Amino acid sequence: MKYIEKFQYITHDIPHLSHIEQVQKACEAGAKWIQYRCLSKNDDELLSDINVIAEICDDWGTTLIVTNHVHLNGKADIQGFHIENMDADFLAIRKMVGDDITLGGSANTIENLIRLANESADYTGFGPFATTQTKPNNLPVLSLNDYTDAIIKLKANDIQMPILAVGGITLNNVEVLMQTGIYGIAASGALNFADNFEEAYQEFYMAVKA
Repeated sequence: MKYIEKFQYITHDIPHLSHIEQVQKACEAGAKWIQYRCLSKNDDELLSDINVIAEICDDWGTTLIVTNHVHLNGKADIQGFHIENMDADFLAIRKMVGDDITLGGSANTIENLIRLANESADYTGFGPFATTQTKPNNLPVLSLNDYTDAIIKLKANDIQMPILAVGGITLNNVEVLMQTGIYGIAASGALNFADNFEEAYQEFYMAVKA
């Protein structure tokens, strides 16, 4: 099984911090997993960002995952991809990127989770837990019971895939979410808009690892 970090940080397009600045801050705070999520740039701009970000991640020993953009595989030092399309053919994507690349997906239902596990996803972001302005969507918000039920059903199906809660999570939510049996947490806005990024990151990290 591939290494999957329990606390994952996701970059976003925000006015006051570039993706590169977000990654620098996260790595300085101790981040070991960065998901570069940029859906607003062309390939040349993406690669320009990714090449700088990859160097930062390499300096800090941090895993770099890119949201979508699987066609960039092999063009930069990328360890994996996170596919947000819940209808994506993961078997085809796995065949395209090979077995060594880490492949994550997004899910909103237990059926999504089981399909991703059966189609060779290495981990899944399960959410949203709460409404979020960072990534607006029309998906149903999941309750704590939804997370608990999902973990129970995955175990009943002998599925070991790591499940991370994602979507509008605050520090106050971490303890109760981890008690559902999930593997970890992914966060973005709670860090990007915190008064002190490094302090917020480390508080999240300690809460997830507790």
